[in-house]
Amino acid sequence: MIESDRQFYMGVDPGMSGAIAILCSDGNVVRLIRLDSTEHDVAISVGSLAPYIRMAYLEKVHSMPRQGVASTFKFGTSYGFCRGVLVSHAIPFVEVTPAKWQQAMGCRTKGDKNVSKAAAQRLWPAEKITHRTADALLIAEHCRRRDK
Repeated sequence: MIESDRQFYMGVDPGMSGAIAILCSDGNVVRLIRLDSTEHDVAISVGSLAPYIRMAYLEKVHSMPRQGVASTFKFGTSYGFCRGVLVSHAIPFVEVTPAKWQQAMGCRTKGDKNVSKAAAQRLWPAEKITHRTADALLIAEHCRRRDK
């Protein structure tokens, strides 16, 4: 049962190796949703918490140099899906660049995912942090802190 006075914050790291993290206003992890789940399962999982989500931060992404056409298309499809889930569930969101949230969270990765994983593990020592969930958690925490 979810208390109606709770407010949640969401971080979205798009891509098939990304995730969605939802944090409570006190910073505790409410739910981690892997984006390699089915689109239906992701949409249902987000939808079940949508009424409690005060704000979401969606990582602002773009194609990378020398990235293949097929992988760029898959990445863009995942980004569009995530954006569509937010819009369809009327969840307010803003886009945030990797440089902005990483600077705010003190974990400039320069492409090294171990940096963000270590930063997330320090913030949530009881959680099993993976490369897949670390960025989404840190984006959600950045969202939560900015909303205070």
